[in-house]
Order: sequence, then C-alpha cells, then structure tokens
Amino acid sequence: DASRLSTDEQRDDLEAATPLRRLARPEDVAGAVLYFASDWSSFVTGACLYVDGGLVMH
Repeated sequence: DASRLSTDEQRDDLEAATPLRRLARPEDVAGAVLYFASDWSSFVTGACLYVDGGLVMH
C-alpha cells in the first residue's frame, strides 16, 4: 500500500485532483492487469493504458 507513505494532506490533495475523487483500489487495476496478461492483448505492443481515475486526461 504505497498510499501509507503519504501524509493525509497529500492524499486529500491527490483525491481532490482526481475526477473520480478517490484513489485507486486493487480491483480498479485488476481488469487492466488481466487484459495485458491474457491472450486478448497478444497483438498489443507498446501501449499505455492509464488506470488513474481520470487524473491524466489525454
């Protein structure tokens, strides 16, 4: 749990900056991990999938 290294203020600031207004949970990331570990992604190369609650909008 990397968030334990942050102060409450830093955590609050990050949550406020994220459109979903919360930090990611393991289950938020699990789908992306399963996809890239599966045969479904066998033709995907050099791709980035942002699982960040909208923090980095492109």
